[in-house]
Amino acid sequence: MAEEEKKADEATSNKQEEKEKASSQAVVGVEEAKEEVKESIEEAKEEMADLPEEEKKIIDQIENMTVLRLNNLVKAIEKRFGVSARAAQVAVPGAGEGDSGEEEKNSFTVGLKDVGGQKIAIIKVVKALLGLGLKDAKDLVDGAPAVLKEGVKKEEAEEIKNKVEEAGGSVEIK
Repeated sequence: MAEEEKKADEATSNKQEEKEKASSQAVVGVEEAKEEVKESIEEAKEEMADLPEEEKKIIDQIENMTVLRLNNLVKAIEKRFGVSARAAQVAVPGAGEGDSGEEEKNSFTVGLKDVGGQKIAIIKVVKALLGLGLKDAKDLVDGAPAVLKEGVKKEEAEEIKNKVEEAGGSVEIK
């Protein structure tokens, strides 16, 4: 009986030592990650040190924007300056040649063209479909015409279109 208790005590002691070892390894891992983040922040600060104060303020403002507001800013810049933030497509000689004819498009962009008279219903649908917060969904709907979702399959694009149109809005699929 005493031997069994001794073995149980040793097993418990070993388990405790393993837990402590794992815990200390986790702490070391966390500390290493913290150091990497600190180094990245320092590198970014050094890169920004050469920028004029006005440009630093602009970067800080952009850094604090929501994704939706940043998306709207990019669109406004594209429109204002006639540029595109999208990567240019390069024509490759011989690409697309063959007997297949025109290939079917498999990536679509769903855009909200008009809200109509049911703004609240459209906000609810957009919020649910895109997983946005209420404010972000409202801002997106208020900014119509606006892109709801890019790079979606035809079935998903049709589903979004149907739900928004059921709520009273008009949608364009490109």
